[in-house]
Amino acid sequence: MDEYFSGKKLYGDAFSRKEIEGWYDSEAEAFAELYGKDVAKNSFYEYHNLNIFYGFNYLKKQESFDNVLGFGSSWGYEFLPIIDKIKKLTIIESSIQTRSEILGNIKPEYKSPDKEGKINFPDNSFDLITCFDTLHHIPNVTFVLNELFRVLKPGGYFLLHEPIHSMGDWRTFRSGLTTNERGIPKDYLLNIIKEANIKIVKRSFYACMTSLFIRIFKGFRFSHTKWYIYIDCCLAKLFSFNIHYHATNKWQRIAPASIFYVLKKPL
Repeated sequence: MDEYFSGKKLYGDAFSRKEIEGWYDSEAEAFAELYGKDVAKNSFYEYHNLNIFYGFNYLKKQESFDNVLGFGSSWGYEFLPIIDKIKKLTIIESSIQTRSEILGNIKPEYKSPDKEGKINFPDNSFDLITCFDTLHHIPNVTFVLNELFRVLKPGGYFLLHEPIHSMGDWRTFRSGLTTNERGIPKDYLLNIIKEANIKIVKRSFYACMTSLFIRIFKGFRFSHTKWYIYIDCCLAKLFSFNIHYHATNKWQRIAPASIFYVLKKPL
């Protein structure tokens, strides 16, 4: 397992078809099950300011989006800051329990994911794609990312954020996490993007020691506050040199835990 914990390889990215199908089946409702019986009542989304600061702010010049895809977007709350600009919204989501009937004036169209990772749309279909904290739940990341790049229109934007640490040892039980989820090593993710010839508009690290602050302040969630996002942005820049995929001591944990990409497909 050393090659995976070092971040040189990504666990699950070279699985057989049978292994991939088993992973998808076990994860299909795993996120919803973390919410328990109140999953249908969940309406609080704490990442609006984060998505605006690191992502949507770079799309201000875009007056509207004809065709938008949310990959693993669940209820689709992430789109609310720009919902008035969206003409059509499709969401690929495995969970039946985490779907919205209406978002603003948009009725999202839901599709269940293909277990092999295929995105069943023609090339160059969407002028905006979001993939927020979804890839670390799936096995065949490289294939899926390239599928998403394929269906992105030339000149279209892709907003992506993911944890870039192992999230502990995924072979053992971890409270608050699904069975298979693990972060995506930052260099591994960067290589996929470069090999696909996708332009990086902005790359930002964030979530530096956030889990520690949440424990210190007894569960208070910082991510929805603007002031914390600014502070965290500075901390993440300061300690970005210290990123370790699988941290084994307290010093190695003083580093940003996630990455946010604003990507654009060349014309």
